[in-house]
Amino acid sequence: MPDVLLTEDDGKVRILRLNRPEKLNALNTELTRAVHDALLEADRDPKVRALVLAGNGRGFCAGADLSEFSHLIPDNPAAVLERADLTSRTQSLLRELSTPVVSVVQGHAIGGGAGLAIGADMTVVATDVRFGYPEMRHSIVPAVVMTGLQRQLGPKLAFELISLGRMLTAQEMLDLGLANRVAEPEQALEEGLEIARRWAEASPLAMAATKSLFHRVADLPYAEAMRAGRDVNVIMRGFRERR
Repeated sequence: MPDVLLTEDDGKVRILRLNRPEKLNALNTELTRAVHDALLEADRDPKVRALVLAGNGRGFCAGADLSEFSHLIPDNPAAVLERADLTSRTQSLLRELSTPVVSVVQGHAIGGGAGLAIGADMTVVATDVRFGYPEMRHSIVPAVVMTGLQRQLGPKLAFELISLGRMLTAQEMLDLGLANRVAEPEQALEEGLEIARRWAEASPLAMAATKSLFHRVADLPYAEAMRAGRDVNVIMRGFRERR
């Protein structure tokens, strides 16, 4: 069987490609676990300074593989809990890693795939992207991906996307701040690599501190956020002097 996740290093940049192209890279348990483990492995590797998350084939990721849902039922609670835990941990990892991640998104980015797309620190979308959360059409609650979406969009539009299954184009994603760049499909990966290579030039300690502080202050009251910034400022000045 082919690997469900392809790994390639471009200097200090690691490229992770979801590799179930015949399923539009739908997330079954095997692929979800592979992404989770590969992200952790890359974050532990001192040679890796930046990550690119992409999809092989016509789509980035078509969300959860519905063919697995037949055994994820109340009669099998252990399997249901295990899959839900794996899914939520994988979605959360993109924010929690010290290593910055850019997603390169073409074709379908649906449900859990949409969550991975915008969960990265930066997002490059191809002009052919189809982004959205159509889970309600299948009587599924977009539960795990809801947090990331609501934090990046206003509540009215976020609820429209998850309740009506509205799909967004590349230009709409750019206009709404869900994407940083738009590129033609054949140029999108190179656009993502350019971002990751620039990240890789920075001090890994400074980058890790920047990413960590960025997400911390988003969740703190203003005064506490400023104190956190002050503390990191002191730490990083000391680091520069030691260098």
